Amino acid sequence: MLVLRRKIGEVIQINDNIRIIIQDVQNEHIVRIGIEAPPEIPVHRMEIYNLIQQENKAAAGANALQWLKGVTHERSSSDKDAGDE
Repeated sequence: MLVLRRKIGEVIQINDNIRIIIQDVQNEHIVRIGIEAPPEIPVHRMEIYNLIQQENKAAAGANALQWLKGVTHERSSSDKDAGDE
């Protein structure tokens, strides 16, 4: 992990398209930053990112279960039809 010290107004540049600007420091413990990044690069606080990941996993699990139920239903129907011939 790279650790940097910056003063208010100073910038950290990441590649050619991401800038992190130190906006304010309060009580030596709260730092406000601004992030300039292209719209195709998602930027989230970690707690929000973790919630998004949890919801994605839950949605994928529910969708996978529904899909699997549909596939097994179709397969059992086609097996019955094949037995009728």
